[in-house]
Amino acid sequence: MGEVLAYEAELLGLVKEYLDFAGFQETVRVFKKECRLKGKPLTKPADVSSEDSLPIQEEMLTAFEDGDQKVFFQLWEEHVLSSVHDSDPVAQNLEFYLHIYFAIFLLKQTVGKPDKAELEERISYFKAYLETKGAALSQTTEFLPFYALPFVPNPMVHPSFKELFQDSWTLDLRTRLVKFLSLTLKARQTPRLLTIFKESGQCNKEMVQYLHQQLVKCEQRYMINLKRLHKVQMDYHNLLGVTAELVDSLEATITGKMITPEYIQRVFACLFSNHLKQAVAHNIDFTRPGTASTLLRASLASMKVQDVPLLPSLDYEKLKKDLITGSDRLKALLLQALRWRLTTSYPGEQRDTIMQAYISNDLLDCHSNCQRSVLQLLYSKSEVVRQYMARLINAFASLIEGRAYLSQNPTLLQMLEDRLKAEDKDSLTWENVLGALQKFSLRRTLQSAMIKDGLIFWLVDVLIDPDCLSDYNLEYCAALLMNLCLRSAGKKICASIPNHMLRVLSGLLDHENPKIQSYVNGALYSILAIPSVREEAKEMGMEEILRCFIKERNEEMVRQIEFVIKQLNSEEPFNDNIVSDDDEEEEYEDEDSDILEPDLDKDEVLLPQLGELSGEKLLTTEYLGIMTHTPKTKKKQFAGVRQSIDEPLQRPVTPGYHRT
Repeated sequence: MGEVLAYEAELLGLVKEYLDFAGFQETVRVFKKECRLKGKPLTKPADVSSEDSLPIQEEMLTAFEDGDQKVFFQLWEEHVLSSVHDSDPVAQNLEFYLHIYFAIFLLKQTVGKPDKAELEERISYFKAYLETKGAALSQTTEFLPFYALPFVPNPMVHPSFKELFQDSWTLDLRTRLVKFLSLTLKARQTPRLLTIFKESGQCNKEMVQYLHQQLVKCEQRYMINLKRLHKVQMDYHNLLGVTAELVDSLEATITGKMITPEYIQRVFACLFSNHLKQAVAHNIDFTRPGTASTLLRASLASMKVQDVPLLPSLDYEKLKKDLITGSDRLKALLLQALRWRLTTSYPGEQRDTIMQAYISNDLLDCHSNCQRSVLQLLYSKSEVVRQYMARLINAFASLIEGRAYLSQNPTLLQMLEDRLKAEDKDSLTWENVLGALQKFSLRRTLQSAMIKDGLIFWLVDVLIDPDCLSDYNLEYCAALLMNLCLRSAGKKICASIPNHMLRVLSGLLDHENPKIQSYVNGALYSILAIPSVREEAKEMGMEEILRCFIKERNEEMVRQIEFVIKQLNSEEPFNDNIVSDDDEEEEYEDEDSDILEPDLDKDEVLLPQLGELSGEKLLTTEYLGIMTHTPKTKKKQFAGVRQSIDEPLQRPVTPGYHRT
């Protein structure tokens, strides 16, 4: 109550001011009477007093009486016309007569001859007004005679203009001006209460929008950090297991048991290879009593048995319907939410269940023959929809099961190749289409199709100018080219353009990114298996070029380049029957390539508006389903052929795994 009393006079003044402004005269009378009876102070807010307009009005009247037309019309433009509509007839009429007043001011005030230059300047100013703003009144009978005023040599004696030089006309004009200014300038005074309301409302709206944008950014950062947390947890589990093994080995050395090379190999397997770790784990006796590792194993087991909850099921029929028939914004929001559900999931059962639900419900219509399908969003007129469709396909392609699902559609590869050639190379759409195609190249059937479609020729043309590509795009282009060069059909394509191919690859040898260097070394090693390519390389001095880079490379890269030089100097013929791997055997992919890279969610261009559902909230609020999850049996993956890190890459890889 004390705070109210402290500001009571000002608050009451604000209320009265607003009532005056709104025209509640009777209410103001009663309000003032009641304030007086209750002894309440009633003052006007100092900064919104009606007297604020007096200095402006007095300055304009002074300029009027002094004939200072520049000052007068400057104030007129600033304070009068800003609050009066251009077509207001009262303001138009008054402004016309004011221009006449200032045009003839020297003729009325000066005794003898007026200054000729100044008089001509005033007449010219009046003529300019008549030709611009004043032209609107030229059809009015009242003002029509005055359009001849600038051309009359002596208007003081002209019958049509005699009235203008009488004192009564000047006095009447001044009275009209005072009345007009009083009303206009008073009307400009916005009540303080209204100003406070507007500013507060606008400020609150802007603050809510700002906080909402910050919330979206925080959610995106949370997703990225969640991925990092998952990886740290997995590494922590591995370290606990290795620690248990090391404690066991220390206890064993007390009894005289020596550590064997096989044991060291097993520890390395636990640290560096999921496949070898699982194989070695079956040879470890976890039930031995009395070892110091028991507690560590118990801790590891307690962490691993914590269940990761499955996400709610979705209504995929409704989802696919809205993806095809909804607005472009809804389509983009749904594509974003479906991708986030996958990229922010826990690796393991939760992620596998999400992917299996997407596949079993044919989310992308890979098995549909309908003309309107979800995959057709790649051709949407909306750039955002195309981008978010490409992002989702790239996320699918990042997982083994997703690639297997996408490869079942006979037209998707061609669609992606079309978009790759149509989209701007600087766009995120192009980047994600490229990423998806590069991951497709891990599968043999898709490799063969891309080679057949001439993608090697296109890649070589793109890589001619690597400076026009981002690091991500250059990395994925180089990796895709290398994967296609590993196949015999790919080598033969390169052999048809040996000089062009070798010049592009040699131009990439000096790139600072070691991963790109590895892909270039792998591509060179592959195509140099063909004698004609070796001969072309020797003619262009490839060995000297390679040896130049040996001095600047680390030990691993030096050994790779040495292997390439050895291949260059090889005399072995290209035996297609032995080397060829083009017969489509059973697909195999290494689980190392089952990675969802952070780049999938980078630079989101779609931000939800105030009160708009997005992400998981959108899916679980509008598209909740019943039992659309299905049990998943993990397909056994082949470990593939391991190779020395010293050799150039000789099997398909994806940068996503290396980046992670």
